Amino acid sequence: MSTKYKIHNPEAVYFITFSTVQWVDIFTRDCYRKIVSESLNYCVANKGLIIYAWVLMTNHVHLVCRSNVDSKLSDIMRDLKKFTAVQIVRELTANYQESRKGWLQWLLRSSANESSSNKNYQVWQHDNHPIELDTTYFVEQKIDYIHHNPVRAGFVTTAEAWQYSSARDFAGEQGFVTICPV
Repeated sequence: MSTKYKIHNPEAVYFITFSTVQWVDIFTRDCYRKIVSESLNYCVANKGLIIYAWVLMTNHVHLVCRSNVDSKLSDIMRDLKKFTAVQIVRELTANYQESRKGWLQWLLRSSANESSSNKNYQVWQHDNHPIELDTTYFVEQKIDYIHHNPVRAGFVTTAEAWQYSSARDFAGEQGFVTICPV
C-alpha cells in the first residue's frame, strides 16, 4: 500500500485537496456550497480542525490545515467527507429546482457502484491528497495557490472576490469559514 499521500505527522500543517467524483461541478449552487462551509465550521468548533486557508471550487476543496493535539486529521477529513456527502445527496434529492438532478444522481450512483465502500451514492473521491508543509515558504506558497485558484479558473478577477475562500479574511473581510491567523 502506498504511503506517499498519507497523514503521518499529527502535529504538522498539511495542504489537502479533496475532489468530487469525476470532477463533477456540484458546487455551482449555493445550497451545496453552504453544506461544505457549514461543515468546515463545525469541524473547527467541535472536532479540532484548525484551518489556515481554504477555498471551495466548483468540484474540489483545498485546505491548509492541521488538527489540534486531541484529534487526528485523517479522522476529521473522513468524517467531514462522509457527512457532507450524505447532506449533499439529501439536498439533491429534495431539491425540485435542481435542473441536473437526474444526471447528478445517476453519476453519483454509478460512482458508488464502482466502489466497494459506498452502497448508494459516492460524492467524493477517496483520496485526500495530503501534502505536509514543513516550511513557512511552502505554507505561504500553498495559501497563495489556494487564494488564486478562482482567479486562474476565470471565475473572478481578484482573489478576495470569491466568496468561498479565506482570501476574503486575508483582505480584512468576513469569510464563511473560521480560520486561524497564520
